[in-house]
This record gives sequence, C-alpha cells and structure tokens, in this order.
Amino acid sequence: MDGFSAQQACRLTGCTAHQLRYWDRVNLVRPTLQRTGGRPGRRRLYAFRDLVALRVVKSLLDNGMSLQRVRRAWDYLRRTADMDRHLAEVRLITDGHSIFRVASNDEEVVDALREGQLAFFVAIGEITREVAEDVTRFELDREQFLEMLRRVEDDVSIEASGS
Repeated sequence: MDGFSAQQACRLTGCTAHQLRYWDRVNLVRPTLQRTGGRPGRRRLYAFRDLVALRVVKSLLDNGMSLQRVRRAWDYLRRTADMDRHLAEVRLITDGHSIFRVASNDEEVVDALREGQLAFFVAIGEITREVAEDVTRFELDREQFLEMLRRVEDDVSIEASGS
C-alpha cells in the first residue's frame, strides 16, 4: 500500500474529514505523500507517520488542549525531536494548559510551551502500536474483501460462459 486516503485516515485515527482538511489547510498535520494543492479531484495521501501525528493531535485536543497550544507544541516537537527515528520513544505530558516532552530515559522533561504542570501522559509509542494494529486489521479486511470480489467475478464469468 502506497499510502492512506483521507477516508482511511479518518477510520484509522478517529478524526473527521473536516479535521483533516482543516489541519492540512492550517499546516498542523499535512499528508506527506500527496496533498490536494487546492485542486479538486486530487486525493490526500497520508503516510503511517501522518496517522500517528493525527492521533496524537486528536488525543491532545480531546483532552482539553486548545488548538493554538497543540500547534505550538507540535511545531516544537517537529523541530526538536527526530520523529521518524524515535516515534516509539517520545512521550507527552499535559495538564490541559501546557505540553511537555519526556525524554526516552525519563530523566528529562522539556516544556514545549514553557509553562504549566504535569498531569497525564500521551504515549506516542502506544499510539503508534495502536495505529499499526488498526492498519494491519484494515489491510486484512481489505484483502478479504478483494478476495470475495474475485470469487464473485469468477462465479459471474463461469455463469456467463455456461449459458
């Protein structure tokens, strides 16, 4: 699979199509494989990494963070964390007002917004594993559906040639 369509990204992340379009437009989370570029009929294609980013951003918003704070924290993470190499190692802590990045050794907590107290964790590694499991289930369902279509086509071909 080359990437995930917006519809698939919605199913796999729990985000709405409106959220995906808006977050792309405001440069919060953009599809890295293909953007619409404002052209109708051109699909957004999301990479696995984008699905993780979508779930992280949605999780922060669902837990009371404002979009402005999520944007500032996510921009900070993109600039400072090697997200491609350390997706499973990055953890975020927030109290609904600030967002902190916890180093993989649990000895360093960096305030992504420069204020606030610690309250709960958003473990990007856990979200990455959940997305991977959902993608695996999605691909299995997709393969089963395609196999069923092949069987139906075969049955129709046999019936057509027999009549």
